Amino acid sequence: MEEYIAGKHSVTEALRSGRTIHKVWIADNAQKHLTQPIIAEAKKAGVIVQTADKRKLDQMAEGVQHQGVVAQVAAYGYVEVDDILARAEAKGETPFLLVLDEIEDPHNLGSILRTADCTGVHGVIIPKRRSVGLTATVSKTSAGAVEYVPVARVTNLAQTMEQLKERGIWLVGTDVSATQDLYETDLFTMPLALVIGNESKGMGRLVKQTCDALLKLPMAGQINSLNASVAAGIFMYEVVRRRRG
Repeated sequence: MEEYIAGKHSVTEALRSGRTIHKVWIADNAQKHLTQPIIAEAKKAGVIVQTADKRKLDQMAEGVQHQGVVAQVAAYGYVEVDDILARAEAKGETPFLLVLDEIEDPHNLGSILRTADCTGVHGVIIPKRRSVGLTATVSKTSAGAVEYVPVARVTNLAQTMEQLKERGIWLVGTDVSATQDLYETDLFTMPLALVIGNESKGMGRLVKQTCDALLKLPMAGQINSLNASVAAGIFMYEVVRRRRG
């Protein structure tokens, strides 16, 4: 199975990561200073580069701002949850995971993956149903981070969370109705999985019940919630701050 990814950052990082790429297309009218580094990376990787009319690129990467660069790639390979935990162990680091409960907006997932890469998250777990997967839009929004952050897709999120508990992982859910805020917990230095809920509904009932603790962000304004990717970013960087401290 093959897919298309688009945008200079997505294609550049895919080339650098060693992902299987079949061909790269550059728009006829693309600015050379933007595309030259991509052409150089493609040549280094032995990938064919062709020029094409912008309209052809529009068709290949429908609905995505491709910036004059599109690549045909092998479909993303999802990992197992065990692979994520093994990654933390191999690095000699305290496990730091994200569990995303039905994130539907590809821009949110892309932004979360980008921050996850920056904050050293070992991997992300998403459900197979009612959740966006690793699409071209997710790749572009993540600025190529999708190439570096392992993602596991599971059939039953609550069951997977129970299995993480058995492996010594603490599950911390983010919830606007929680009584405790993120600055009042010591859990962030423990082996941890942050649980982020759906953009409008939050976490599902079973997922929420399975969490060891529920935390909220302190809110001073009139609006009582943040965009899912913004909230996730604040929590991720708080984990980084605590672990460094």
